[in-house]
Amino acid sequence: MTQSNENIRYEPDDRSPHPVSAGLGFQITAITLAPVAITVAIIARAADQSDTYITWAVFAAVVVSGTATILQAVRVGRVGAGHVLIMGTSGAFIGVCITALVEGGPATLASLVVVSSLFQFLLSARLSQLRRIVTPVVAGTVLMLISATVMPILFGMLSDTPENTATAGAPLTAAVTLIVVIVASLRAPRSMRLWAPLIGVVVGCGVSAVFGMYDFQSVLDAPWIGIPDVGGWPGFNLPTEAFWALLPAFVVVTLVGAIETIGDGVAIQRVSRRRPRAADFRLVQGALNADGVGNLLSGIT
Repeated sequence: MTQSNENIRYEPDDRSPHPVSAGLGFQITAITLAPVAITVAIIARAADQSDTYITWAVFAAVVVSGTATILQAVRVGRVGAGHVLIMGTSGAFIGVCITALVEGGPATLASLVVVSSLFQFLLSARLSQLRRIVTPVVAGTVLMLISATVMPILFGMLSDTPENTATAGAPLTAAVTLIVVIVASLRAPRSMRLWAPLIGVVVGCGVSAVFGMYDFQSVLDAPWIGIPDVGGWPGFNLPTEAFWALLPAFVVVTLVGAIETIGDGVAIQRVSRRRPRAADFRLVQGALNADGVGNLLSGIT
């Protein structure tokens, strides 16, 4: 017998009251904003990019993530899952993006993201064959290997601290942040687990402030509302040696990200209805297409 979940108040085809929708949207934004901004900041800082570029990149990532999430929900033609599927940055891209920025600069990175995103639309059209070739085990193994390549970069950033600060400040801040995120993710009430990254960031900032590593003035001086200088937009460049050398890696990471999206597309259908039904793979293809649009817009912006 199929188990039902009567705790679901609104199914995808239902219309919820506007205050409920607004409240849910605010919660989702608060939860996802920190991971989106942090991922972009890690990539740009590790590659020694300017503050102007970082500001633009974070702004573009937030706008594109929101646009892709809207596409997933409203489903335009064959684009979108027709469900509340939150889109954001992927940690799988951290390593290759840092390498692209170091070897070719922002314009090369933008070109690589645009070209590799086109492969995702091709994968969507061949979804059944893709699922046989790249199984969850294969995708999971690739993700673990990608994480292993990122760790040396992150450890190297621990030495990038202001002058006249305690040597133990950076590693202690990182350790406390990591412990808080892990504990909150595993031991906190279920309603609080999604807030684990944001809680970790707040606690980590507090610890870094104790060691004098947190610049409050830059936060106070930053405008709360506005659009970054368009001079931060990197543009594109013609394919270079670095572009062709990195393109296969970007395609592989895009493929892994597509597998993640397929799993998300199936899972969101199962948990969004009171009585689960068989997954509609047309909606899964729509989710994959919307993810591809998000990747394409990420490169363009």
